[in-house]
Amino acid sequence: MVKFSEVEEKILTLRNQQVILDSDVAVLYGVETREINQALKNNQEKFPEGYVLQTSQEEKNELIKNFDNPKTKFSPALPKAFTEKGLYMLATILKSDKATQTTIAIVETFAKIRELARTVSELSETNEDFKQKSLMQKGGEIIADILDDSLKTTDTETTIELNFALMRFKHTIKRKT
Repeated sequence: MVKFSEVEEKILTLRNQQVILDSDVAVLYGVETREINQALKNNQEKFPEGYVLQTSQEEKNELIKNFDNPKTKFSPALPKAFTEKGLYMLATILKSDKATQTTIAIVETFAKIRELARTVSELSETNEDFKQKSLMQKGGEIIADILDDSLKTTDTETTIELNFALMRFKHTIKRKT
């Protein structure tokens, strides 16, 4: 099963949109990049404008500089970047158990990121103490959900503290094996 953290680390911002590069999509789905691009080529009608971004040489150079992805670096092709809509559409084409589980993880990841963004935005817009506390609790729960998926604890205590401009989140996990 693909974990939230595996998907989340592959999301990047390109042209003010959250995307996942074709080579990273391939890793998540357990296939070769050429298979992802072949599915795209064979089903062009399912990917209208805005579903997949074709990067430019300048964007590729910037991606290599910032992320040093060997697949992107040594590929002669310009990478394609799948937006959330493009990933949903790709899911209708790829058929396998791994593809289904990966699609679920991708959908959940984007949903959690959107929900957290909405919560932080609402928090910045309210002055009501009760609503602020409620939104801070909700934000904390979302972050805990995100972090707990990838944290492994033993007989020790794990404390994570995140400070946002509008909220401070401290989460302690205590588990015994």
